[in-house]
Formats: sequence, structure tokens, C-alpha cells
Amino acid sequence: MFESAEIGHAIDKETYDAELPALREALLEAQFELRQQHRFPVIILINGIEGAGKGETVKLLNEWMDPRLIEVRTFDQQTDEELARPPAWRYWRMLPAKGRMGVFFGNWYSQMLQGRVHGLFKDPRLDQSINGAERLEKMLCDEGALIFKFWFHLSKKQMKARLKALADDPLHSWRISPLDWQQSATYDKFVKYGERVLRRTSRDYAPWHVIAGVDARYRSLTVGKILLDGLQSALKRPRIHPHKVSAAPLFPSVDQVNLLDSLDLTLQLDKDDYEEQLITEQARFSGLMRDKRMRRHALIAVFEGNDAAGKGGAIRRVAAALDPRQYDIVPIAAPTEDERAQPYLWRFWRHIPARGKFTVFDRSWYGRVLVERIEGFCSKADWMRAYGEINDFEEQIADAGVIVVKFWLAIDKQTQIERFKEREQIPFKRFKITEDDWRNRDKWDDYRVAVGDMVDRTSTEISPWTLVEANDKRWARVKVLRTLNQALEEAFKKSDKLQRKLQKRKR
Repeated sequence: MFESAEIGHAIDKETYDAELPALREALLEAQFELRQQHRFPVIILINGIEGAGKGETVKLLNEWMDPRLIEVRTFDQQTDEELARPPAWRYWRMLPAKGRMGVFFGNWYSQMLQGRVHGLFKDPRLDQSINGAERLEKMLCDEGALIFKFWFHLSKKQMKARLKALADDPLHSWRISPLDWQQSATYDKFVKYGERVLRRTSRDYAPWHVIAGVDARYRSLTVGKILLDGLQSALKRPRIHPHKVSAAPLFPSVDQVNLLDSLDLTLQLDKDDYEEQLITEQARFSGLMRDKRMRRHALIAVFEGNDAAGKGGAIRRVAAALDPRQYDIVPIAAPTEDERAQPYLWRFWRHIPARGKFTVFDRSWYGRVLVERIEGFCSKADWMRAYGEINDFEEQIADAGVIVVKFWLAIDKQTQIERFKEREQIPFKRFKITEDDWRNRDKWDDYRVAVGDMVDRTSTEISPWTLVEANDKRWARVKVLRTLNQALEEAFKKSDKLQRKLQKRKR
């Protein structure tokens, strides 16, 4: 895949000087049109051989275009903050917004290549990382992002000649970094695994561009023209009407029986049993959250449910067991302008807790397959695609030690109307009832079907749903706490077992 980049491409100064002014003008125009349209972000991934002109080319791009609209990010050694969270967190929080460009050095490809070249893991782990990169890029492109992937290349001979020339020049020898010498020694491995990565991840929606790096003028013009062509094509692309995008249908249950029908909503606790079980489960939860094994995990609790199902009350009973410094509660409402300028999952990735911490999501990423589906805020193709994206998201954070516990609090229609009327009569509860709550009652059956689809498609071994019978608030609150405790205890058992295996291998 690198043969064409090793044949000595070069551009003479006269040709370069003649073509540059028009290229710079066109790039600037495209960049300002990108900002004006505000339709999509541009993500530029920089990879390849050390000394092939990566930094110099990006520096030129900043000179040719408006640097205020370009965010250059370098991902070197992970910080303590990043190490305490899933690997993808560091990339998600740096994504450029719509209308802006982001340049990523040391991106997800750099991390997987360096790890494999230096023997930190074997081929199966590399292939797993490659698959993860593919899924991430497909999701970003489905959300509208334009991705450019550049591999700057030098042959082994060209790289050695560059290092020798710099080493012999006292005025420029400082430009040789330890990474240059390191890659010189591991060149064959780096190119071998680089070819594997490029072969597996060059797709129509995000292809790789191999750039011959030996001649500065050639590589600069090449990168500039690729960016310009891609930008102009994307900017001219007509807006796709989302509701005209085809998506496979979901087939309803033949007997019309729904998963929610299986719940026994008559379950209840009397006051004495409730108070005894509640304090027992709260004490148990408090102890588990202080357990030293929690340092290897984070905890996320997702609360979804019918309007007036008691989510707020359940969350308060969970929080009452903990020191406020141990948890965050994230209420999810309609997205802000900043959030709409990012991929759908961005606003949730931002709130992933560090190890040892606990985050409660009052409503969550499941809004896409619930309220957005029912209210028509997104297309069928969007919410159908979201099932797979959500499962992938939850698998990524689970692999990093995050325990995800998901609750759907279910009540019947009669209980809901009684609670609505009660809220209207009690002054300090009146704020809880809105016009949307009444309007949503008319779509009860639609939500019932959507919840069934959601659970069927996202209740996994990694992150199962817990359906909570919530006609009786006491029963629901105790069940929520007990479920959280069981999830923590199960995670600690698995973690202990894994630690014992690792210790045996060391022996």
C-alpha cells in the first residue's frame, strides 16, 4: 500500500509557487463556507512515519487557512484524568463542533500501532482496536462528520538518509527526537502493522490517503488539494431529507403481547417493611461504594420510565446513602445549541465518571429511541441506527470497568392520572406536571411499543435492563437500591476472580 509513496514524488519550486495562491484562496473560501453552513465538523487524523512532514504540513495548513477555526489536538501520554476513564473518552471530549475543523495527532490509530509495535499486546487486541476505530468512524460519519485520514510516508532508506543528514548538521540536529531514533529501529514492524491498519480501515466514508513525505512541496500541495476537494464536495452535497432515508421495519409482536405486560404492578411494601428494607439497602450501598475494590470501577445508574413513575424519589433515596462528593446527578433535557453541534452521544460521553465515582442519569441516551422516536425529532434511520451505537457505547465503557445499571420504572395509566392530579393539587409538587406530561398520555401505546423494542435490542449481558414495578413507590425504591447493590457485588466478584488469574500468571 506504500509503493507509490516511495518512488520519489517531487514538485519544483516554480510549479509550487504558481499553484499555491489559488489553492490557499480556495481553502479559505471552503473553510468559511463550512463555518457558514454549520452542517458538519471536519476531523483530520494525522499518522505515519516520523520525519515525513506531519507537523510541518499542519503548520502550513494553519498559515493557509484561519487558525481560529482549526483545533489542533495532540494525544500523547494519558493524563491521570484520562486513565481514570474509558480510552475513547479523551477523543470524544475533543471532537470539533459543526462548522469547525479538528486535527488529531496521536489519535486512536497512533495508540494501537505503538502498542502493537512495542509488544504491549498481540494481534487479536490490535484487531479489536481496529474494529473499534471502524465503528467509531462509521458512527461519526453517520452523524454527518467529514473525516480525512492521512498517512505520511517515507521509505526506510529515505528515513535513514534524513536522520543522517540532520545528525551531521549541527544547526539542525536538535530536530531529531528520541521518537525518530526509536522508529528507525522499529521501522519494519511499524510499516507492517500500519499496512494492516490501513487495509482494514480504509472505507468509502473515511478512506486513507498515503502522502509521500520526502519532498515538502509535493506533500503540502497534495494534502491541500485533497482537503479542498473533500471540503468542496461535502459543501455542495445536497441536504438529505432524513425521513426519505430507508430503514428496515420493526415487526410488531404477532399476539400484541408486550414485555411490560409481564410485570406485576400490584407488588407493594407496607410502611414498616419499607423503612426496614430501605435503611438496610442504603447501608449496604454505602458500604459497597466505600469498598476498596470500587477503585477499579465506576458506577452509572440510568433512570428511564413513564412520567410520574417516581424516578426522582428513587434517585433521592439512592443519593441519601452517599456523601454528595461521591456522585453526580445529570438531568437530561432537550439538547442545547452546543450539544446539537456535536454527535448525539457526545453529551453523554462528557459525563462518564472516573473510577471510584458514581453518576446518575435522570433520562439518558435512550431518549433517541424513546422521545425522539415518538415525537419525530429524528428520522427512523437515526433511531434504528442508535440501537447498535448504544450497545457499542455501553460495551466500551463496560470494558473499562464502568458498571452500568439501567432502570425502567413502569406504572399503569390509572396510577399515572392519579399522580398527575395529586401534583396539580400540592403546591410544592405543581412544578413537576407540565403540558408535555398530559400530551404524552395520548401516546401511551406508542411509548409502550418503543420501550419493548428498546429493551429487546439493548438489554444485553453487558448491560441488562431492570424493569421496576413502580405503582408502589416503596417497592420501587427498595428494588432500585437492591439491584444496584447486586450489580456492585457481582462486579467485585468478577474483578476479584480476574485479579487472582493475573497473580497466578505472574507466578
